[in-house]
Amino acid sequence: MLTPRQINGGAVALILACGLAAYSGSLSGPFVFDDASSITANPTIRHLWPLWDVLATPAANVTAQGRPVFNLSLAINYAVSGTDVWSYHALNLVIHLLAGLTLFGIVRRTLANSPGGAGFIRSLGPTGASVSSDETRGLVSAVLGLCVAIVWTVHPLQTEAVTYVVQRAESLMGLFYLLTLYFFIRHAEAKSSSHLSGWGALSLLACVLGMGTKEVMVSAPVMLLVYDRTFFAGGFRKAWNAQRAFYLGLAATWIVLLLCLMRGGGNRGGSIGLGVGVSPWTYGLTQFEAVGRYMLLSFWPSPLVFEYGAFKVTETSQLMPWILIVVPMVAGTIWAFWHRPIIGFLGGWFFAILSPTSLVPGTSQMIVEHRMYLPLAAVLALTICGGYALCTRLAGGAAAPGFAADRSFGGAEQSRRSVAWLWLNGAFLAVVLAGAVGLGWMTADRNAVYRTALGLWSDTVGKRPLNPLAHDMLAEELLESGRLDEAEAHYRASVRIDPGFFLAHERLGELLVRFGKPDEAEVCFQAALRLRPDFADAHDNFGSLLAMQGKSDDAIDHIERALEIKPDYAEAHYNLANLLSLRRRGAEAVAHFEMAIRLKPDFPTAHYNLANTLADLDRSVEALAHYQEALRLRPDYPSAEYNLANTLAGLHRREDAVAHYRRALRLKPDYAAAELNLGSVLFELGKLQEAEAHYLAALSLDPGLDDARENLARVRAARRR
Repeated sequence: MLTPRQINGGAVALILACGLAAYSGSLSGPFVFDDASSITANPTIRHLWPLWDVLATPAANVTAQGRPVFNLSLAINYAVSGTDVWSYHALNLVIHLLAGLTLFGIVRRTLANSPGGAGFIRSLGPTGASVSSDETRGLVSAVLGLCVAIVWTVHPLQTEAVTYVVQRAESLMGLFYLLTLYFFIRHAEAKSSSHLSGWGALSLLACVLGMGTKEVMVSAPVMLLVYDRTFFAGGFRKAWNAQRAFYLGLAATWIVLLLCLMRGGGNRGGSIGLGVGVSPWTYGLTQFEAVGRYMLLSFWPSPLVFEYGAFKVTETSQLMPWILIVVPMVAGTIWAFWHRPIIGFLGGWFFAILSPTSLVPGTSQMIVEHRMYLPLAAVLALTICGGYALCTRLAGGAAAPGFAADRSFGGAEQSRRSVAWLWLNGAFLAVVLAGAVGLGWMTADRNAVYRTALGLWSDTVGKRPLNPLAHDMLAEELLESGRLDEAEAHYRASVRIDPGFFLAHERLGELLVRFGKPDEAEVCFQAALRLRPDFADAHDNFGSLLAMQGKSDDAIDHIERALEIKPDYAEAHYNLANLLSLRRRGAEAVAHFEMAIRLKPDFPTAHYNLANTLADLDRSVEALAHYQEALRLRPDYPSAEYNLANTLAGLHRREDAVAHYRRALRLKPDYAAAELNLGSVLFELGKLQEAEAHYLAALSLDPGLDDARENLARVRAARRR
């Protein structure tokens, strides 16, 4: 018979193998949706030191603000791979696999080593049986732990928390939540109730880290007390008396959460919390459907939707099907809490972890699949362990090795029933593993949808055709693909579905500017600002449109307003700098260009225009560095090559200038100005024949280039001399 170490090692290997297989296709998916604001536009993750800058988190960022541990994890990824996606996805997968292994450890140790878990296993034997073998208990706990953990790890409902990069906030918090419980179990097993053991200290540390990752961690101290009462202490009073110091330490971790909430403004940028314009009652009604869908997707994970969109309950008929699912669940949990404590704990786990997002009102996300990351564990534990118990009953309570069955049974009968019990465990495990393979296949298929942003949003619109945000995001991806007409159609669909959707008005305005329809674009920008006066993007883009129309004063007013609203808005700093440069306010322009670059270092046009402004201010040496950086970021930048060459020529570095003029012409063969200036530098170097050839080329490209004609005459006269 296999040893417990071999069984546990095999279980760990199987969980890892299945998890890797299910998510092997998730490592190359692009950043989508909130990934942009939290990663590519997040200046606080671009360095690891000083650490305080990272832990301070970005201001006005819905996902990362007030979540220092999450933000630190992104900064580590940025240090490894910059904005290349592979390291972000790899760390997400590592976090998820560690969470799956931790869940296995929790279920296995709970069933094998806690009084409450042992009582559950005893109930699986024949009437009057008692567990007399640690090996038997270890085998049952390992089988059930493996079944719960492997199904949880490969379940398709988890894909959003694992494959969508910024939902690491959910999975990382989930890992710390599970570690808090796992370390407590080890602490309880050590029977060090009078002193805080090393395991207890690790549990407190995991809880602190979880509080700094996401607010959903708030329920962890309470759920540990409920767990202790259910499985170890046997009552709340006994649990409190035995572990008072530990529970006071857990409660103290709420201080960390409070500080993080204060840093986040208490309402995550106005998206969730009290005072966001949505009443608890209005939002609460939507959560009947949310919780009901979560339960249905736990058992039949299709269709999965990336973004469900905001909605309101307007008719009682919308509620009734979901009430019939949710109300019995709540009532059953309350009853079981006192009469069937294990079931009560699992129900409490489900509702307690969902409660922060189900009870606190939000403006945009009523149903979000990643919220089921931890609650799913309770659903699966109840289903799988309950199914196992039912199987043993139907099998007639087959006696296991170590169960002292009815004394009337002889040795042969005991042996037969023991073999039957082993076959039962094997068959149950085989059935669950077969189901896990099917779920893993669905997860791999779901991950394929995430491989392109266009595919993800197309899938979302197909499943939620009345979701204005989905149409808006699909339009953006179509725009990136150059499919402008289709993009316009989806922007207009978004506005048609929800005329109050300010974002779609603004994005449609941007597209109409590209189509050369400034009047229609202006109407869109004004509509967006009427709906949302503090919309920084609308102010910035409306300002850019006004600048194109020659209304520079109004343009500056709008862009400065954008920066008042959003001081770390790199594009607005850039646009304002361009306007100031045109107004001959070079010193002010330089300051805004430098700010744009500090906020967004990989901004080639900002480096280029800053270099132009510095050159105009006779700061040519400084300009060189920014031309070179622009070319490093964008090697196919002919105007940067040309202006770099001009600057080098002005510094009398003529040979270097020639090299860059030639590069500009390789990138843009019809660049008449580059031909002209290259001819002039060659003339100065005494290379008259080459100079004449380039002057002729300049005139062939632009016959009206008087400088080329005059210089051509000069070079020919010089050659005659």
